[in-house]
Order: sequence, then structure tokens, then C-alpha cells
Amino acid sequence: MSTSMTTPGVAGWIQFNGPEPAAAQAFYAKVMGWEIAELPMQDGSSHPAIMVGDAPIGGFSAETASAASWDIYITVPDVDKSFATAIELGATAVVPPMDMPGIGRTAKIIDPQGAAIRLITYESMQA
Repeated sequence: MSTSMTTPGVAGWIQFNGPEPAAAQAFYAKVMGWEIAELPMQDGSSHPAIMVGDAPIGGFSAETASAASWDIYITVPDVDKSFATAIELGATAVVPPMDMPGIGRTAKIIDPQGAAIRLITYESMQA
């Protein structure tokens, strides 16, 4: 059974962030068997995307942080509502809800146990 990246509760996207994304792409392509393709963005740029079949499931971004990390984006029906609920329940705000043109709305929290996670509502889900 497959689920769409816009299904609430699924990991809708995974994102590598680190100082050497090209090296990470080469490493994970060999380890995971991932195909990496340039995904066109709304502003005319492109983003290296992890492809599984014909669908992108994640990507790679350059970050200046000395330690690389992965972000997991969990799909929620309403980022603002889920973010507010998380804060009420003891999460720490890292990135408040914000729009990502051509993609959707996202936020990042650290849960009460200390784990970072991103929330996302894709544009196609917004009324």
C-alpha cells in the first residue's frame, strides 16, 4: 500500500542539510540506491531531489552548520494549529510557521523529549 506525501501523519519529505550536499548525494545514491534528479522550483532554480520511482521523497540542501543532519517533515492538515498545540504541550519553537512558495507552509519544533521535527501542510492541501 502506498500513501501520498499529502496524507496527514506520513513523513512527506526528508531533507539533508549540511556543508557538502554533493558528497552526501553521492554517498546516499550508492548506499540507498537513490536516483538524484534536479527538481525545478517555482522561482526558476532547481533543487536536488531524491527520487523513488517517478516521485520525489526528499532532497539535499547546503547549510553552513559544521554538523550535517536530516530533517523529517511530517504532513499535518494545518501547520499553524499543530504548531500551537505542540507549543502548548511543551515543545520549543525553532522555526515558527512560515510559507514556502510553491511548496506549502512549514514549521520546526523540538519536542519535549528533545527531538527536532518539521511540520508541513502542502499547498495542494490548503483551502
